[in-house]
Amino acid sequence: MENYTYNSYTLQLEGLIVSKESTYPVFFLFFFSYLFIIVANVGIAVLVFIDKNLHQPMYVLFCNLTFNDVLGNSIMEPRLLLDMLRPPSERIITYNECVVQAFVSHMFATASLTVLMIMAFDRYVAICNPLRYAAIMTNKMVIKLTVSAWGVALVMVGILLGLTIRLNRCRTLIQNPYCDNASLFKLSCDDVSINNGYGLAFTVVLFTSSIGSTVLTYTKIAVVCGTSNNKSLNSKALKTCSTHLVVYLILLVSGMSNIVLHRFPQYTTYRKFSMILFHIVPGSLNPIIYGLQSKEIRRFLSNLKFKKVLPSL
Repeated sequence: MENYTYNSYTLQLEGLIVSKESTYPVFFLFFFSYLFIIVANVGIAVLVFIDKNLHQPMYVLFCNLTFNDVLGNSIMEPRLLLDMLRPPSERIITYNECVVQAFVSHMFATASLTVLMIMAFDRYVAICNPLRYAAIMTNKMVIKLTVSAWGVALVMVGILLGLTIRLNRCRTLIQNPYCDNASLFKLSCDDVSINNGYGLAFTVVLFTSSIGSTVLTYTKIAVVCGTSNNKSLNSKALKTCSTHLVVYLILLVSGMSNIVLHRFPQYTTYRKFSMILFHIVPGSLNPIIYGLQSKEIRRFLSNLKFKKVLPSL
């Protein structure tokens, strides 16, 4: 018969279980990837802030992704790294801390998609209405798009976690590397049909609207490029859209893999690694992809290197 502990304030986090031989290699892999995510994303944000040539809607909107990647990984990886060095019995987390971790984790996932949606709109205006771009993508519009992306994510995730917090808890083990909504409501012995229903609706609405808007946007861009003989326009569209599309597909594949593996309990270890990689992979690749594709960022970095070399000559 299962032992029940009702509404315990402390929970046990199962964390990532690896062999003793693999502990330190995996630890340093995650540690250096986290270090790279912080340095690369903060570096891109600082570049956009100090270089006036980068004060463009595309880069300002991209800073939302850099902030989101730093926040999402900072709430997950430091705790994960510490737990890897502890025995499983000492991986204790308070309920409030677990709720905050789950909230930020879901905000990271949701905001990633909503931010990429408004970035797709920016690319649509730039390519399909280039003459009106400056009039449409004003500072006021950029602020509205940013607030809408984060506002929608906040409301959707707030309801998701609100439905879970209301439940009584009778278990204490979180069977994941970090807290998320599903882990929290699985601690309850109450009826969670509402949570399952809203969670399913949440996922369907988010992915449908994201995929639908992206397909619609790129279809219109493809039509414009296909009917235009402007090689400069087509080249610009190919560069900027390929960058956005690669970032979007990486996030989409990572998210879908996570959702699919949740349906197969026998693949627990793969699911745990998938949950971690969902944060690490986009956060690591986003600044690389945008940094390599952006001639403004490359020019700034080359000028920076030139200034460092010049005094030594």
